[in-house]
Amino acid sequence: MKASDVKAMTDDQLKDELIKLKKEQFNLRFQKASGQLENTARVRQVRRDIARIKTMQQSRTAGVSA
Repeated sequence: MKASDVKAMTDDQLKDELIKLKKEQFNLRFQKASGQLENTARVRQVRRDIARIKTMQQSRTAGVSA
């Protein structure tokens, strides 16, 4: 997910995407603990996507147009 994709989303879409990513992050952690994780790079991608969404949400609540 690119930053431009996140900027184009509405607040509701950001909220829904954040919930989806957090569920995926939980599942990835579970797979890692049980030794079933195949794509280890996905953990990093999900973590960064969550950070992008949270940053955008925070900047919108602060009134900053990014």
